[in-house]
Amino acid sequence: MKKNFKISLKNIEYLSDSGKLFLILVNIMEKLRSENGCMWDREQTHESIKRNLVEEAYEAVDTIEEKKYQELSEELGDILLQVVFHSKIAADNRQFNICDVLKKIIKKLVRRHPHVFDNKIVNSSHEILTNWEEIKKEERRIKDRENKSMFSDIPKIIPSLHYAYEIQSRASRFGFDWDSLNGVIQKIKEEFKEIDAEYKKGDIKKLGEEIGDILFSIVNLSRHMSIDSEKSLKDACNKFIKRFDFMEKYAEERGLDFKNMPLDKKDKLWEIAKKNL
Repeated sequence: MKKNFKISLKNIEYLSDSGKLFLILVNIMEKLRSENGCMWDREQTHESIKRNLVEEAYEAVDTIEEKKYQELSEELGDILLQVVFHSKIAADNRQFNICDVLKKIIKKLVRRHPHVFDNKIVNSSHEILTNWEEIKKEERRIKDRENKSMFSDIPKIIPSLHYAYEIQSRASRFGFDWDSLNGVIQKIKEEFKEIDAEYKKGDIKKLGEEIGDILFSIVNLSRHMSIDSEKSLKDACNKFIKRFDFMEKYAEERGLDFKNMPLDKKDKLWEIAKKNL
């Protein structure tokens, strides 16, 4: 980094070279972490800012779901900042640097796309994904000889519905999947019967396991129907919030004590909310 590194926001607006812009971002982070930079930025570690990375990713996903694509560019910038930030922390600790990050993702993309970069013949997207899993399996074998599971690199921090989807998708690419949607539906019916049986027995631990099984099966149903179960549940939550808020407002406008209303009265308000929303 240049000792007298200066940045003109006005000039930045006219730059269209992504390489130069990326270098400026890297230089800014070096400046922030330098002795003459920002005290807070210097104090940060991988641990202290790890949640920021997750939060920024969620914010980007929110803009996609809301179709706010102009805002998406800003949110993606926030994610890129986290990549540069962690890379600079690592460089300061002599662990790795931003060049190592770029080299690894470049090599990975080339290695996992032999049908593009190595003239391998494929006939479908399914075949591409199957090859992708085979390549990843070999990468895991080389990287970690003790843990060869094809599920080992799925981040456990991701939401449970997404976690289940990733597990099922990988198993499917190796041919372990239901042949038809009917098989998935029958499995869900079977899980409901098992829940009922454990409920009658009063075994809370077993009941919890069965609830987990049915949620796993619901994700399977969604996957087979190309429905995002995570989005479906979030949409259901948002729908509940809108209806509940309507009920409270409806009661308040009529001078009713919503909180202390009997359940049958609240059920009637719920039906009114369903009709109005």
